[in-house]
Amino acid sequence: MIELRPFATIGSFRNEWLNAHHHFSFGNYHDRSRMGWGALRVWNDDEIAPHTGFDPHPHRDMEIITFIRQGAITHKDNLGNHGITRAGDVQVMHAGTGITHAEYNEEDEATRLFQIWIMPDRTGVAPGWASREFPRATSSGLHILAGGRPGDAEAGALPLYADAAVLAARLAPGERATYQIAEGRAAYLVAPVGSFTVASASGVGDPVHAEPRDGLAISNERAIVIEAGPSETELVLVDVRG
Repeated sequence: MIELRPFATIGSFRNEWLNAHHHFSFGNYHDRSRMGWGALRVWNDDEIAPHTGFDPHPHRDMEIITFIRQGAITHKDNLGNHGITRAGDVQVMHAGTGITHAEYNEEDEATRLFQIWIMPDRTGVAPGWASREFPRATSSGLHILAGGRPGDAEAGALPLYADAAVLAARLAPGERATYQIAEGRAAYLVAPVGSFTVASASGVGDPVHAEPRDGLAISNERAIVIEAGPSETELVLVDVRG
């Protein structure tokens, strides 16, 4: 099953400094049919105005991954971590037994990001934070950014306390990439830039076309074929237990 969730149909929230869109129920947006996707609980598409951001607030027992699409975010937490994650890079926060953090856009331009929450397999772990640069080029397929599956750490992923993975790719116009999905797992796929189609590698069913920032919820597929549209396309994919 490959289900299209158009950007226009997802939840939204806006105030004087934050323009947020929610692929799953979050905050004041509640849709019983969109409470998550397997162990994936939150996918927020946020735009943060210059010199504003999220003041200190707590989290517990959640794996929180932030993918920066434009600009940069400055992270500060009660563990003493302080760092800047820039466009194209990723940060991971293990909420564990409890962490209080702030996320600020200290730049002169808007910051656009995906914030992804995945429910951990292990609770009560030590909280932590890390950020890493992940250079990506077209024609190089999907790259692992963060993961807790066997082999993910050896592939250079930021670690997760979850049987899950966050991957990204940059495809040239018309380029294809195939992604294998293990039995019992599901995927959620969004393109921050560019349009694309996804088809079952089995050849069953019609390809599904997605525009930028649409969501594709994928289940009961063992492999998918992703094809970029007429312009360069960037993809972010989350692989979780279904």
